[in-house]
Amino acid sequence: MAKKPAGAKAGEAGSADKKVNPALMKPLQPSKELAAVVGPDPLPRPQVVKKLWEYIKKHDLQNPENRREIMSDDKLRAVFGKDKVTMFEMNKYVAQHLK
Repeated sequence: MAKKPAGAKAGEAGSADKKVNPALMKPLQPSKELAAVVGPDPLPRPQVVKKLWEYIKKHDLQNPENRREIMSDDKLRAVFGKDKVTMFEMNKYVAQHLK
């Protein structure tokens, strides 16, 4: 693995060399439960997460006392299987709904 030049800083020329993992950009088909939130079309995983966050913020589903918790409405309960999940648990449940 090649090292950065000694004088290079985090935001400089190295950011242009970043490569996106093609596996992350592969469109995946959401289950019907997840499609109720993000739409029926196949999407790359980052877009699924982005649409989920749009839905969560639009419907004010973050716990106001602990913003890391997401309170499920009926659509999200079908995806997560429980009433509350943390933002860190969310990806585990979403992965089960993508093919």
